[in-house]
Amino acid sequence: MRFRFWPKTLAFQLIAVTAAAVIVSNLAVGIYFEHARLAQFDSFLSDRMIDRTTAVATTMREIPPQSRAVVMRTMGTGNWRFSQLAGPVPSRAMTEEETNFARRVIEGLPAEYPNRNNVTVVAHVDPHSLPRELRPRHVPQGSDAVQIFLPIDGGTTLSALFIRPRSGGLPDEMLIATGVTILCVSLIAAFMARRIVRPLSELTKAASVGATAAGEVPRVPETGPEDVRAAASAFNTMTEKVSSTLESQRHLLSAVGHDLRTPITAMRINLEFVEDDDLRRGLLRNLDELQALTEQVLSAARGAGGEAKRQVDLSALVESLCTDLDEMGEPVKWDLPSPAPINCRPNEIRRAVRNLVENAVAYGGEADVRIKDAPGGYEILVEDRGPGIPEEDQKRVFEPFVRLESSRNLETGGTGLGLTLVKAIAEGHGGDVVLENRPEGGLRARMRLPRTTVPA
Repeated sequence: MRFRFWPKTLAFQLIAVTAAAVIVSNLAVGIYFEHARLAQFDSFLSDRMIDRTTAVATTMREIPPQSRAVVMRTMGTGNWRFSQLAGPVPSRAMTEEETNFARRVIEGLPAEYPNRNNVTVVAHVDPHSLPRELRPRHVPQGSDAVQIFLPIDGGTTLSALFIRPRSGGLPDEMLIATGVTILCVSLIAAFMARRIVRPLSELTKAASVGATAAGEVPRVPETGPEDVRAAASAFNTMTEKVSSTLESQRHLLSAVGHDLRTPITAMRINLEFVEDDDLRRGLLRNLDELQALTEQVLSAARGAGGEAKRQVDLSALVESLCTDLDEMGEPVKWDLPSPAPINCRPNEIRRAVRNLVENAVAYGGEADVRIKDAPGGYEILVEDRGPGIPEEDQKRVFEPFVRLESSRNLETGGTGLGLTLVKAIAEGHGGDVVLENRPEGGLRARMRLPRTTVPA
């Protein structure tokens, strides 16, 4: 299950989990202590109610009837209201809570108090349901009251009404302490998250730019907790081994390419002595294909890395290429913004775009070239009007020596390495290349390049 507002980054998730844990733990502790405080407060209120009620009842029995109103008015302030009722103590069935409270009131009365066992308690009374003369002047809405009835003499009853103060929830001090704790713990969590996330971000950046494929050796700082340092160290070791392997392959292929050029040149010279024109042309055509294949294999194997990166205008670079192809009679159209600064290997980018344009012309009849701004970089779009490529083959065509002649053009030549080279160059610059069929027909090649790539 995925929460809609759950943070996506590790740092904010760590802060959120830590803050949530502090909130839950503080709420649990706060509720526990608040319940204990309320229980203690209720016990204190009960003792206070019993003491004041028995004191008023005892006093009223010992003073003249005309002075009782003064005592009741003096003692009935705030949440208290004492009233003198005519007649005996009302009789009613009491709950266990009320019976226990009445027992404590009886125990608080003097032993010589007449009819001391005749006490009635109503534990939960709505004060607003009582006559005005039996309740305090100001009673908040939703209040809960306790009413105690005691005999004073043979024909008079004392009504003691106490308004229970409402609980104000968690104390402000506890809420302030919880907020301060959350702030402090979140700062500590942010500090720890930074120690963890920063090396991981460096690791992600180094792994995603494709620098190893470009012949570079990206390294990440081996900092942070021990587990993160171990991961960074393993990544650095891996990139060194991969780079070493790729460099060995480049040297091997360069040596093979050099050795192949020599016999091809010798065979080309020897063919000049072949008298049969048809045989000589056929053999020369085979040698041309062999030499083109050799150069394409070497270019695809090198991919990127032999040229230093520098700041160029991508629009000017692509426009120069399109102009050259147009002068050669190729059906190429272009619509390019200016300027489009980028840090790249210009000759490699020119080679990659040329391969895409030549493919569009060969398989789609013409090429339409555009450059679009993208987040953090540019997109070079090359579109044609051909039959397109089935979706299941759009990734496979980037593999070496894969050709889809049956689905595009039965008369095309090529070695099947053009798109492989484009992919290697794009990834060597920290970008990528994808193919997609256009809704209106034809194929669109989309090569993405970041504005600033890993320095060579």
